[in-house]
Amino acid sequence: MAADARTSDAGGERTLVAGVDTSTQSCKVVVRDAETGALVRTGSAKHPDGTEVHPDAWWDAFREAASAAGGLDDVAALAVGGQQHGLVALDADGNVVRDALLWNDTRSAPAARDLIRELGEARLAEDVPDAHDRVVSADEAGAQAWADAIGSVPVASLTVTKLRWLRDAEPENAARVAAVALPHDWLTWRIAGYGPAGDPSAPLGPDLDALVTDASDASGTGYYDATRDDGDDGRGAYRLDLLERAFGRTDVVLPRVVAPSASAGVAHPSVAGSAVEGGALLGPGAGDNAGAALGLGMVAGDVAVSIGTSGVVSAVTDDRTADGSGLVNGFSDATGRYLLLAVTLNASRVLDAARAVLGVDHAGLSRLALQAPPGADGLVLVPYLEGERMPNRPDATGTLHGIRLGTSTPEHLARAYVEGMLCGLADGLDALRALGVTVERVQLIGGGAQSEAVRRIAPQVLGLPVTVPEPGEYVADGAARQAAWVLAAHAARSAGADPGDVAPPTWAASSATVVEADPVPAIREQYAAVRDLV
Repeated sequence: MAADARTSDAGGERTLVAGVDTSTQSCKVVVRDAETGALVRTGSAKHPDGTEVHPDAWWDAFREAASAAGGLDDVAALAVGGQQHGLVALDADGNVVRDALLWNDTRSAPAARDLIRELGEARLAEDVPDAHDRVVSADEAGAQAWADAIGSVPVASLTVTKLRWLRDAEPENAARVAAVALPHDWLTWRIAGYGPAGDPSAPLGPDLDALVTDASDASGTGYYDATRDDGDDGRGAYRLDLLERAFGRTDVVLPRVVAPSASAGVAHPSVAGSAVEGGALLGPGAGDNAGAALGLGMVAGDVAVSIGTSGVVSAVTDDRTADGSGLVNGFSDATGRYLLLAVTLNASRVLDAARAVLGVDHAGLSRLALQAPPGADGLVLVPYLEGERMPNRPDATGTLHGIRLGTSTPEHLARAYVEGMLCGLADGLDALRALGVTVERVQLIGGGAQSEAVRRIAPQVLGLPVTVPEPGEYVADGAARQAAWVLAAHAARSAGADPGDVAPPTWAASSATVVEADPVPAIREQYAAVRDLV
């Protein structure tokens, strides 16, 4: 019997919500109490390695993770957070045209450069007032034009560059594209019951117009302006002129952008909510960094330093930036504000590389690193092991400087790897400060934050104490909090109240540890001296 959006528990009846994190490496599902945020159960499943993946792997991992979490029949709402920027191209029958290109696939770097130059040439040709006085090249004009338009300068990560690559490298596949989605858009679509024609797991078929997204993920595509007020409810608008510049076409379906607390539909009962009257509402979802910010309850003055597959320094603000240097991206957050991001390609995998070189586990790497002095006696790693995004050097390689007999030890090498990774993130923190972002508290999160060496060395490199929240699935938690918000707004609307007056639920904060250490400016000084020698 349906339970009117409630589920029985040993301690009485309560409403449950689910949050999903479909990340680069895995899918995580959390089920939480909608009112208190108390964790009820969890599940996870791995994603395949690589920078291009068939989205079916995400669907399979989601179902495995949901099953491991005890199923989702009793949840009243759910939302999906996910890796940003990836290209999921669908044909008219809802089939995936080719494996999805993930954010960390750098083959579209030349396309990014072309798009910047072309828009710069167009801007200069239009004789925009003062344009010639403010720039000295088409590249500079283009970078600023893109930043003005979308808040970011294109790099290989952004979807818009991948569309240009697809147009030029695989024209037959490009011709088949009928819709363009992001990873979390596609998974939400599948959870709602849609999918390829004839697929028994997609009973509602290939309705491309049912694709939905949110402003945080749309703002990372490269063809969405979150500041425009000509969209529904002032939620920004797609820039079809930029889509056409990249792809040569605009006759493709783009996901409908849903407001932060608005329902994006209902999960198919075969997936979730079958035991709940009316089914499980779907939230609009969020990009992973926006989801983490919502999960952490970030406010102005908070900066999150996330050490995952990528390294991200983020801050929530009331205004979007237009940083023509490309160091800071101005995206939307998951609440209607903006999320400023400085992103490195090289984060936790730098630690993995160090472990592989030294033949140790994470604990062993920490022990070695902490036995060497700050600055590793001048041994410096510039950790561009997979190219780099900040600064934009997709073809760069890592370099090791200061090798002498005295620094040729496992301890010095371990320390250099940890310090090099943190110096890249410290550059991101400086870039945010340069745009006027106030830094009152730094929260260190992500898998890399569990390293004792990272926690203890971070204050020396960043120059201020770091707060390390209790380990958790911050993106999935943010998605769950959004789901609870959507549920509350839906209830308000049903009661005749204004859903716009409903705020995200206030859940109890997790415990956190503050790590302090005296700053060691020499670490960053020696890093800065060799950073550009690549």
